[in-house]
Amino acid sequence: MKKQISFSLATTICLFVLTVTLFSCDTLRKKPAPTAQSRRPNTTANRKPGSAPTRRPANNQPARPTYSRTSGNYAKEIPQVVEVARTYSGTPYRSGGNDKSGIDCSGLICSVYSEIGVKVPRISWQQSEFGTEVGSIQEIRPGDWVFFVPEAGKEGYVSHAGIVTDVRNQQEIFFIHASTSKGVREDNLFSTYFKGRFVKAMRPF
Repeated sequence: MKKQISFSLATTICLFVLTVTLFSCDTLRKKPAPTAQSRRPNTTANRKPGSAPTRRPANNQPARPTYSRTSGNYAKEIPQVVEVARTYSGTPYRSGGNDKSGIDCSGLICSVYSEIGVKVPRISWQQSEFGTEVGSIQEIRPGDWVFFVPEAGKEGYVSHAGIVTDVRNQQEIFFIHASTSKGVREDNLFSTYFKGRFVKAMRPF
């Protein structure tokens, strides 16, 4: 008798548990309909025609540098640019250098303009794309930047830069630069060494 009661009780409990489980599973399978607040907007569909999607820059991407312009008419500031540049004359060459203890060609340009309160690119190839390209060698004037490639008569990357300090005539255009062998000095653009390597001039402002 006791065995029958125990069996009946066990059967009842099992049926109850099974019923609850079935209803529970059915409830869990059903998902509520999404509300207006829970729907994620379709940014592609909502975007206006012709507009680009907004993308957040990756955290590991460096911020784009910001450069500043001269406060007034650049032509009026050129004498100061030349004067400051000449204070570096005789400074020894040092790759990556930025001051009068040692400096490289692009560092010279960057440091000179920094002293007059203007921020310009630090790397020579970036400097070679800064501003407006001078149309011809005959149009070069003081304050322009001049750029050179490593080998005469051959195309290549910009490897050297300087600031034009004096234009005396069509064959005498002097620029100041940081020579790897002689430090900061002025040379003629039309000298044998530089004329063959010259590639472009830029007017920064």
